Amino acid sequence: MKFSLLSVTYAGLFYNGKALPLEQQIHKAKDLGFDGLAIETKRPIASPLDLTKADRARIKSLAANEGVELVCVESVTNFCSNLMEERENNIAMTRLVLELAKDLGVSMVKIFAAWPGIVDDVQPAIYGAYDRGNYYKPMFAEDLKLWHRAVNGIREVCDYAADMGITLVLQNHGPVLTPGYEDVLAMTKEVDRSNLKICLDVPMFFNRQEDDYVRESVQKCAEYIRYTHYGAWNFSENEDGEIILDPAPSWGGKINYETFIEGLHQIGYDGYLTSEYCLPILRDHKLCGIEDIDEATRRGLRYMKDLVRRVSATKKTTTTKVSLV
Repeated sequence: MKFSLLSVTYAGLFYNGKALPLEQQIHKAKDLGFDGLAIETKRPIASPLDLTKADRARIKSLAANEGVELVCVESVTNFCSNLMEERENNIAMTRLVLELAKDLGVSMVKIFAAWPGIVDDVQPAIYGAYDRGNYYKPMFAEDLKLWHRAVNGIREVCDYAADMGITLVLQNHGPVLTPGYEDVLAMTKEVDRSNLKICLDVPMFFNRQEDDYVRESVQKCAEYIRYTHYGAWNFSENEDGEIILDPAPSWGGKINYETFIEGLHQIGYDGYLTSEYCLPILRDHKLCGIEDIDEATRRGLRYMKDLVRRVSATKKTTTTKVSLV
């Protein structure tokens, strides 16, 4: 498994400081110890509306020269509006994102079924309100409308992506998709396009972190999983220099990264684990600076790299013992 940095981390939305252009983020990713950079396509740094052909060629060349893979182009799609024009605008935006990915030489684009949006004229930026939903909640008429709008929109952009040789990965992120793996798997199957896969994020399971459930999620989605994220905001360092996994701000418990990574290892996942910091970073009720983002990102990367090494070593030992019997 390899590690990448998501550009929203340094987009200037959640810390007190300026956004870093993509060229600087390529250097930042390398300096922090990442293998790659994932690019989220929104202003102020990576909207396809702003990046010229020359910009794209320069970014692609710099990444190659620095040995930093451009891993994924991450869109912020919302296929579920009840307004026809908004749905069509979203399709048009997604086509621009696909063109950006092609120009950058990136063959994977992440999508949402729906997205609440970000309010960016306040500091720190905030997410639009949305109903997270519950996996046990029955679907009523309005829920079904949203679901089918998403399915239809994703089918359309899958067809555009297929013509460009691009794989789409659907993230298990609300709204519309409820916490866990069931909805993202069901929607992926219903869309029924060979170039639609899954971005499965265990933080988006919220309180569904039991070992058995996390193992089941990876096993059930195994043939579709192509991508995953972890949150860099979930780690601290104790007095002995040990990196500690903290409770998740979304529900107050700990994210079961260990069982999740074990599951990924068992299915032979060799893709990227992508670090993101997309929440306000605060200390003493004040917004922190970019140096605090650096430290948080380093802590998260160190923890996750250690975890992957530990899981890999354990599995190798187990395999060796079994083969010797």
